[in-house]
Amino acid sequence: MSKYRRYERYKDSGIEWIGEIPEEWEVVKIKHLTRVKRGASPRPIDDPIYFDDDGEYSWVRISDVTASKMYLNESTEKLSALGASLSVKLNPDQLFISICATVGKPCITKIKCCIHDGFVYFPDFKGDNRFLYYIFEAGEAYKGLGKLGTQLNLNTDIVGGITIGFPHMNEQKAIANFLDQKTAEIDVLIADNEKLIELLQEKRQAVISEAVTKGLNPNVRVKDSGIEWIGKIPEHWEVTKIKYLSNIRNVKASDGDNDKTYVGLESIESKTGKLLTNNNDEQQAVGETANIFRKGDVLFGKLRPYLAKCIVADFNGRCTSELLVLRTTSNMLPEYLYLFMLSPIFIDVVNSSTYGAKMPRASWNFIGNLKIPSPNIKEQEEIVEYLIKLINNMDDLISDISTQIQKLKEYRQSLISEAVTGKVDVREFENMSEVINE
Repeated sequence: MSKYRRYERYKDSGIEWIGEIPEEWEVVKIKHLTRVKRGASPRPIDDPIYFDDDGEYSWVRISDVTASKMYLNESTEKLSALGASLSVKLNPDQLFISICATVGKPCITKIKCCIHDGFVYFPDFKGDNRFLYYIFEAGEAYKGLGKLGTQLNLNTDIVGGITIGFPHMNEQKAIANFLDQKTAEIDVLIADNEKLIELLQEKRQAVISEAVTKGLNPNVRVKDSGIEWIGKIPEHWEVTKIKYLSNIRNVKASDGDNDKTYVGLESIESKTGKLLTNNNDEQQAVGETANIFRKGDVLFGKLRPYLAKCIVADFNGRCTSELLVLRTTSNMLPEYLYLFMLSPIFIDVVNSSTYGAKMPRASWNFIGNLKIPSPNIKEQEEIVEYLIKLINNMDDLISDISTQIQKLKEYRQSLISEAVTGKVDVREFENMSEVINE
């Protein structure tokens, strides 16, 4: 924060999370600035009588707040007149925060809405709501204050008992204006980087699909594959059912295999084929039958939400029975099959075959009978080498961008904390077009 000056004189606030504050600021509990009131819910909350798409008041759920940034502009549902009468009504420009689930998430409503008892609000706050918003957004004020049950929760007494540094109104507005500008600039940079990652991931998937269905030579003669979802393939390639290119391994683990590393569905990163953990931190679900896999086997998640999870095992181990364990034949490289199974076109066709209401899954009977392009081993090796190199380069770039995003988020949080505790003096901040170069 060296680019911003400090105040001339400070005093000890007596509060650990705040530290020193400007000499002119007060040290005050929130309950001495405003009442802290809790929301309310009509019961039972799932009764349709309490809801009306044409209702005057929007109904705010935790998910609505989580999906919002500083301002709540919409919600997914509206209450009926009866439902609204049994809840707590807020007018636009009122601040409220969540006290359960996503604890301490603040929001300023821009619509007429009702909040349930998972929120508290501040009906009498005479300061700038944005200043108090940034107090909570900094995330330091309520750390360690919540009561632990099944999850961390706050309540009106805890929130009201939070002590803050409190400047006069004009200074609150100056701090809020500064943070509005600077956080907006940071948010744009974060969004741009997140979009770049999204584009890189899309390109990654497109390159894989193109290489495993068309090869690496753009000038090669092609033929119709006879498979609608694949289209044309190189003329010299064959088309073969997966069950003739790999064998299903369905060997159950025994008690003697318990020391082998377990791989669950959550152990595999979606769409990338990365093993997130290769240790026993990922525990087998109680009562679940595990299967054995060997080094070089291809593991493919068959549950619909996990279809884009596939790896080539580089060790012997055990895995959830929701992973198909495939051993390729001499005509198919495991790495080639793995890349093909990660391609969006393959995932889409397998997804269309899933069955079951609660946990839809694909069957080996369907997957095994799918026909896929099959180049010779030499060409498979060339395609695998090309794709692995390209994927690694893309992953390195994505990792670098992700690191930059994390640094921006940390800087944003630090900037908010420094401003609302008076560690930087932004009262004369005028250059609202200044670009962040931290």
